[in-house]
Amino acid sequence: MGVIGDNLERVRARIGDAAKCSGRKVDDVDLVAISKTHDAERVREAIAAGQTLFGENKVQEARAKIPELPSNLRWHFVGHLQRNKIRHALPLFELFHGIDDVDLARDLNRVAEEMGMHPRILLEVNVAGEGSKFGFQPNKLREQMESLLALPRLTIEGLMCIPPLAEEAEHSRKFFVDLRELRDALEEEFAMKLPHLSMGMTNDYWIAVEEGATMVRVGTAIFGERAKPKREVYAD
Repeated sequence: MGVIGDNLERVRARIGDAAKCSGRKVDDVDLVAISKTHDAERVREAIAAGQTLFGENKVQEARAKIPELPSNLRWHFVGHLQRNKIRHALPLFELFHGIDDVDLARDLNRVAEEMGMHPRILLEVNVAGEGSKFGFQPNKLREQMESLLALPRLTIEGLMCIPPLAEEAEHSRKFFVDLRELRDALEEEFAMKLPHLSMGMTNDYWIAVEEGATMVRVGTAIFGERAKPKREVYAD
């Protein structure tokens, strides 16, 4: 099957075990294979192993890579979306994981209206209040939801988070619980459904599944090590 295929099999098995442990079905969890910095040939190896959902975090890289690959693949944007890249990003991605402030959401809504599109989004929550990370502050998101819900072109489907980097996967659990509980509170307060929780990366995705993740963003455990990023990591 090859190294990437073997890696995918291990990741899927661990997702399945975590889902079973928490009384969920493995089909409840989407595995987003993070292909950032990996070339189209390595993505093809993952495709050969049955993977069809991939994530990128740089619009320029995605614009070059996606046309080289089969048109039936699904692509998620998992990084910080720069306002000047919105117009290029909208046709490429079916879901944006990291919408991190109201002004960005407004710009996305405006460009989407100009292009006749209806983007699906997740709201990024800065669960630990880290100054180095983007995202809505948990205690302020409730105040900002009315403004977000007033943007007619955007479909808000859930929340996303990136816990603080930790050596032990178990240390991420608290933040996954916090995100799930915030989602539940928003659903009740605003009488809406937020079906998706995007949480968990290479070092802790099984913990995230145990705590309710519907999407895990896994790159290194599938494709192998990459050069360390200089900026914030959205998926690994």
